[in-house]
Amino acid sequence: MLPEKSTSQSFALRALMAGVMIVLAAALRIAPHPWNFTPIGAMALFSGAMFRDRRFAFLFPLAALFAGDLFVGLHRLIPVVYASFLLEVLIGTWLSNRRGVVLIALAVVLGALQFFLITNFAIWEAFDTYPHSLAGLAACYIAGLPLFANTLLGDAFYAALLFGIFALAEKLFPVLREPAPTYSV
Repeated sequence: MLPEKSTSQSFALRALMAGVMIVLAAALRIAPHPWNFTPIGAMALFSGAMFRDRRFAFLFPLAALFAGDLFVGLHRLIPVVYASFLLEVLIGTWLSNRRGVVLIALAVVLGALQFFLITNFAIWEAFDTYPHSLAGLAACYIAGLPLFANTLLGDAFYAALLFGIFALAEKLFPVLREPAPTYSV
């Protein structure tokens, strides 16, 4: 059993490393990239999975996203995009104690799909680009399919990087490993 100080030190180091990785991912968002091929979805999943304190899990990446938006540009759909982003953090919390490749891949698909469905619906609702009919909604979703592909590929690529680098760091530096739960009788 680890002493209490060692356990809290391990959690602090894990949180620090996760935080640095999130800031780096957020910074990559403002670099040139193909449409929707960004680390944002992966960053949300990673944050939800890595931060034990749910306040940090939601607020830290949200602040990083907002900082990036100050460079990329603000728009009227930000509340919808941020709500979808927070839903993706919530999906990431499901991974907190089970970060296997298959489950991460499932979370990536689920996160990208909900982002696609929510944001395309918001575009259809908020703008006059498509008729406000079932056919117009279908046309909006069909037009967004190439962006969905980029979102899915970007989320998968960056999730593999974030979760993979963290797993490698845990292997190389035992202090980063999550302490086993302790039970008292």
